[in-house]
Amino acid sequence: MDTLAEEASKSGMENIAISSSSGNGQSSGCRRCVSLGKFLAGRLVEIGVSHAFAVPGDFNLTLLDELLTNTDLKMIWTTNELNAGYAADGFCRRQGVGAAVVTYGVGGLSLINAVAGCYSEDLPVILISGGPNSNDFAANHTIHHTIGLPDLGEQYRAFKEFTCAAVVIQHLSEAHHQIDYAISEALRRQKPAYIEVCCNLAGLTDPSFIDPPIPFAINISHTNEQSLKAAVDAAVQVLDKSIKPVLLAGPRLRPRGRREAFLELAKALQCGVATTADGKGIFPEDDEQYIGYYWGGISSEGTCETVEAADVVIAIGCVWTDYSTMGYSLLLQPTKVISVGPDRVTVKGGETFGCIDCEVFMRALANAAPTRRASLRNHRRMTETYEQPAAFAHWPAPAPAGSGDAKLTTRALFRHIQVAVHRIDWGGWPMQCGSKFNY
Repeated sequence: MDTLAEEASKSGMENIAISSSSGNGQSSGCRRCVSLGKFLAGRLVEIGVSHAFAVPGDFNLTLLDELLTNTDLKMIWTTNELNAGYAADGFCRRQGVGAAVVTYGVGGLSLINAVAGCYSEDLPVILISGGPNSNDFAANHTIHHTIGLPDLGEQYRAFKEFTCAAVVIQHLSEAHHQIDYAISEALRRQKPAYIEVCCNLAGLTDPSFIDPPIPFAINISHTNEQSLKAAVDAAVQVLDKSIKPVLLAGPRLRPRGRREAFLELAKALQCGVATTADGKGIFPEDDEQYIGYYWGGISSEGTCETVEAADVVIAIGCVWTDYSTMGYSLLLQPTKVISVGPDRVTVKGGETFGCIDCEVFMRALANAAPTRRASLRNHRRMTETYEQPAAFAHWPAPAPAGSGDAKLTTRALFRHIQVAVHRIDWGGWPMQCGSKFNY
C-alpha cells in the first residue's frame, strides 16, 4: 500500500463529519469528508461544467471513477485526446467553461494542440490529467507512456506554456488550494488551466475536501473604478466631437458576457458595425447596423472605405496579426482608434487606462455614449451605388468587333474584365469576398 494511503487509513478520517458556522454564528450542519476526485467533480459542477470529455488510461482510472460518482457531471468518451480537447473547446464556447480529462504522457501530450487553441481564443477550459504515483517523483523512476526519462515534470512544463495556471497535486494537504487556484485563474483570465492529479491520491480523503463544499465564488471582474471612470470620460469626449464613428469587433469578444455588452454598446451608438476577419459572427450579420468584415483590400463591399474614412474607430477585442491585417497593409491610423483590450483601454494612441474589464467598460460607455449614425448612412450610399456582379445589363455595351470608330471607354474595358473574372472557376472566391472592380 502507498505511504499516503496507509496514513489516511491509520488516521481514520474516511468519514469525519466537520461542523462549521455560518456568517450569523449558527452551525451550518455536518459536512463529510470526500475524496480528492469527488471534490474536484463538485468544483467542476459548481462553475458550470455539466459534461467533461475524456479518454481513460491507466493513470486516470481511479480519478475517473471518483468523478463519475457525481451524477451532475456527465462524462463523454472520445476516441482520442485531441478530440477531447476540441470537444471541450466547443462546449466552452457555448457554456462559458469546459473540461477535458486525459491520462499522463501519451494522453496529455496529444492534447496540447487543442489547449494552445483554447489559449489563443480566450477559452477557460479546465484540463485534468492523471499523473504518476506521488512516490515516483523522488524515487527517480522511469515511467511507461513517457519519453523514457526519470524526469516526470515534462508534461507539466509543456502545459505551463499554454495555460494561465498549471499545478501538479502531489500532496493532499495542498490539493484544495491548488484546485481552487487553477480554476479561479482560468475564470478570471479566461484562459485554460492544467490540473495534474497523482494517480494514488485521487481516491483519498482529506479534511479540506468536504461535501457539501463551501460554495465556490470569485469576482472575476478586476476593474479599478477610478480608471474606468477616466477611460469612459476620455472616450465620450472623443465621441462627442466625432461625426462618423465606427465600431469594430475582434475575436476577443467571444468569452463570457463580452458579446452581449458589445451588442448593448452598438445599439446605444447606432453607428456602423464591422468585424475583423477572425471576428466574423460576433455581430449578427442580418442586423441593420452591420456593414461587413474589415480585411483590407478584400473587405466586404464598402467596408474598408467606411472604416478607414471614419473619424473614430472603436476597436474592441481586436488582434492585429499578419492574417487579420492582410500582411499589415491596413490604413487604420492609431491616432483615430479607441482600442479596447480585455483589461485596458487606449484612446487615440495616447492615454492608456489599465485594470479595466472590457465588458464593464462597454456597458459603462453604452450608458454615456452619444448616438452617431453617419457612418451607417455613408456605407449605405456607397453600397447602393454598386450593383451586384451579375447585374451587367445597365452598363454600356462594349463596342462591336471591327468597329474602328467606336471609342474605348474605361467602363467598357472593366466590364469585360469583370465578366472574365467571374466566368473563371475560382471556387466561388471572388463572389464570396464580394470582389469587384470599382469604376
